[in-house]
Amino acid sequence: MITETSPRDRIVRAAAALLAEGGREAVSTRAVSRAAGVQAPTIYRQFGDMRGLLDAAASYGFAAYLHAEASRDLAGDPVDDLRRGWDVHVGFGVANPAFHALMYGDPRPGETPTAARVAADILRQLVHRVAEAGRLRASVDEATEMLHAAACGVTLALIRTPPPRRDPALSDRTREAVLAALVTDSPAARATSRAGNPVRYAVALRAALDELATDLTPAERALLAEWLDRIVRAAA
Repeated sequence: MITETSPRDRIVRAAAALLAEGGREAVSTRAVSRAAGVQAPTIYRQFGDMRGLLDAAASYGFAAYLHAEASRDLAGDPVDDLRRGWDVHVGFGVANPAFHALMYGDPRPGETPTAARVAADILRQLVHRVAEAGRLRASVDEATEMLHAAACGVTLALIRTPPPRRDPALSDRTREAVLAALVTDSPAARATSRAGNPVRYAVALRAALDELATDLTPAERALLAEWLDRIVRAAA
């Protein structure tokens, strides 16, 4: 367990402060050692290399976003919660570009920072609520991946653009375009979807299947899940 006075805690806090103030280039071994009051070997014993330290610092800075998401009261409308989750993600990234760029702009195959995994789990829970309400046109996994990719892309695009040239409506327009493709009762979806859109019921049943109290055997439950998945994929 990390305490506030532990060397690891001091190193992470110092690196996060340097990252916020000066970006990735400011987080050097010498600067962190001086700010944390430790010797350079201590940093490498704790984190292995500078990339390990940068990941820990980014996760520490991202914790404020995660805390806001985890503690936020959910509204009655799960789609509105999804909208707010998008807005909080984009807003945090634009306000904290160095943290967001480390979390999402410099990926390594097969490796995901802990905070990014937690954020993805929160997003999936929000999408799952939309599916349970019978309002999702795609599978939970597909919708989560689409929303995550789009939100991260918008955030990185805004970060790259100088503030005077940023389109203030870019995030809202992209968010609503993605929701129109995923949510049955968005204004754009209502204008183009087939009557009733029965696939949403398959999505809703698939989302609730793991918690559904039935006398189905494990094999029957797995077969039903496969059928529902095939219905959703065929309609995509």
